[in-house]
Parts: sequence; C-alpha cells; structure tokens
Amino acid sequence: MSTVIEHPVRARLVASAPRRESVAATLRYDPENPFAVQMTFPAPATLEGIEVAWEFARDLLATGLDEPAGLGDVRVRPYGYDRTVVEFHAPEGVAMVHIRTCEVRRFLQRARHLVPDGREHEFLDLDQDLTELLRDAR
Repeated sequence: MSTVIEHPVRARLVASAPRRESVAATLRYDPENPFAVQMTFPAPATLEGIEVAWEFARDLLATGLDEPAGLGDVRVRPYGYDRTVVEFHAPEGVAMVHIRTCEVRRFLQRARHLVPDGREHEFLDLDQDLTELLRDAR
C-alpha cells in the first residue's frame, strides 16, 4: 500500500478580465505513478461544473519553478519573486493559474521524500503494467 500525497493550494485564476479569482486546487502525488503529479480543480472552479484533474510530469513542475518549462498541454514558469504560473492548454482554450512557489516547493519536497529524484523507476510495477496492457489487448 503506497502513501499518496494530497496538498491543497490556493490557485489564483488569471482571466482576461482584470479581476483575479482565487480557487481551491489540490496537488497530488502517488508513488504508484512516480513520474507524474496531478493538479485537481473542484467543480465550482471549472467551466463544465465538474471536477477536472490534469496529470503532468513531476520534473516539469520542478523545472518550471526556476525557468520556463513545457511545450505541450501544460506549461510552467516562474512569475515574480513568489509565484509560479501553470498554464493548461486545451481545445476549449487556455487556463492560467498562479500558485505560491513556496507551496509548490513544499509539495515537491514531500513527494521527493517518498520517491527521490532519479529513483522513480524503482517504484514502477512493470509486471502489473504489462499484465494490464495485455489484458486490454484481448
């Protein structure tokens, strides 16, 4: 049984209008998927009115604290002294949130305590993954 980290954060939603809305979000790390993190937004914070979770590389989040990172659906970059910007690109548009950098660092530190950088492969269950892949192929 693995330990899953769920770290609540306040994300400031950046909209085209001048006001900025603060929303609850959760950063999540599961050692059973050691290369990835999730950021989940509750239903009231989304256009669809349903909970939305984005999954992306843990390394992307870590790199984006110090320099722009990402070319795909999720991009991360530092913003000012104490903020990190996370952009989520979808066919419907782009959502951009600001998160306090210290909160992201705290979350990543907790994740690294469970699975140190460079040792993610040790936490993969390749036999189980292969079994699931072959089961789906039938």
